[in-house]
Amino acid sequence: MPIEASSAHTIASVLTEALPYIQRFHGKTMVIKYGGNAMVDETLKKGFARDIVLMKLVGMNPVVVHGGGPQIGRMLEQIGKESHFVEGMRVTDTETMDIVEMVLGGQVNKDIVNLINQHGGHAVGLTGKDGDLIRASKLTFERHNPEMNTPEIVDIGHVGEVASIDPAIINMLTKGNFIPVIAPIGVGEDGQSYNINADLVAGKLATTLQAEKLILLTNTRGVLDNEGNLLTGLKAQKVEELIAADIIHGGMLPKIRCALDAVHSGVNSAQIIDGRVEHAVLLEVLTNAGVGTLICR
Repeated sequence: MPIEASSAHTIASVLTEALPYIQRFHGKTMVIKYGGNAMVDETLKKGFARDIVLMKLVGMNPVVVHGGGPQIGRMLEQIGKESHFVEGMRVTDTETMDIVEMVLGGQVNKDIVNLINQHGGHAVGLTGKDGDLIRASKLTFERHNPEMNTPEIVDIGHVGEVASIDPAIINMLTKGNFIPVIAPIGVGEDGQSYNINADLVAGKLATTLQAEKLILLTNTRGVLDNEGNLLTGLKAQKVEELIAADIIHGGMLPKIRCALDAVHSGVNSAQIIDGRVEHAVLLEVLTNAGVGTLICR
């Protein structure tokens, strides 16, 4: 059945709008942190998988880093273990770390790999322990108490931060036309496993790979001003001013810090985008409009 003229014009406009972006980003690495609603809504999951496959097919090199906090919480609940948090960070004892590895490195990682492969991609699942990818160090957490002269050191268990990244296995996979899908688990010098914030891993990986873009999927529209208007096209200096003015605060602050660190370290741009929008990644990469906040050098 022939396409109507109005529909044909719309389709042609979309395709021609995408062309310069395809040309510009051909051969470039994009690190995408995948989480939030985009990981649980079936329509959004399929849309994300298609986006990643299309990016690879037109010559880009997507690298996916995923979270999985809600899935870990559900599994702990099933075995009768209560979750405890200190200022948003999960207290991770040895038993909890075993569950984290099983859920992140097993169930969640393989579900994402399978979904990408079902849509025509060639994804390979990894944790930071594979190929000595992510070296971790134990996160030292300090809690300030007005009644104490010195900060209180709080032990939250197997929670880590990135000490170093060896990108050899990532480079090998991308050159072999594979799509790496990475669970944010690292290993310490002592051989212990550590659960690391997925945003942090994505940011450090983007810096190590000198990626063209760092894309963080969230459950919000992006960075908003005090009137609720979306802010985008922000230079790094402007972001620092917004933080100082307390316009950027709360749960958005760690993501912004992650994006800023990446941009300051050589990544060309970072985007915090609304993962609740279907095909959010493609809209951000291949159109003029985008669906979130762009931070650039």
